[in-house]
Amino acid sequence: MSLACSRSLFFMAFIAGALALGVSYYLEYAVGLQPCGLCLLQRICVALLTGVYLMASVHGPGRLGTLLYWLLGLCCSLAGTVTALRQVLLQSDPVQQLSTCIPNLADLFATTPWMFVVQQMFEGATECTYISWTLFDLSIPEWSLLFFVAMMILSVCQLLRLVWVACRRPLSGESSHRALVGD
Repeated sequence: MSLACSRSLFFMAFIAGALALGVSYYLEYAVGLQPCGLCLLQRICVALLTGVYLMASVHGPGRLGTLLYWLLGLCCSLAGTVTALRQVLLQSDPVQQLSTCIPNLADLFATTPWMFVVQQMFEGATECTYISWTLFDLSIPEWSLLFFVAMMILSVCQLLRLVWVACRRPLSGESSHRALVGD
């Protein structure tokens, strides 16, 4: 697979991320669903992932740059997977003791350190457990989890492909293409 193919893969991943962001904004502003703290963290992960893939598709990097962009994409999708999985687990276990409602996130960020706010979001709030919308019996965090897992699989496959191509390259200065007998 040539570098042009990896550039088009970056562009297709960017399109998928842009569609996921568009759906999240549609559900918030057109349908009227209010996102919780974990939903906002997932949206940030999708935005970062989409930005990385847009930069990669515009940049058209070489082998090392392609490796770095896929690693960045893997990190963003891993962070999104952890966040979405936490919200799916919160929604599937309604008996779990949850903290009371977290105040407005803007006020919370203004008064406390950001790591404490993220920790409180991962501990869970009552608003993160409500399932307000489903499609094919999957909630929004479950769809988000599927998206992030798909992006992780794509990143891992591309990273393994890059490693495979690098390992097959000969160490000496000779060509890796076999000369045909008739040449």
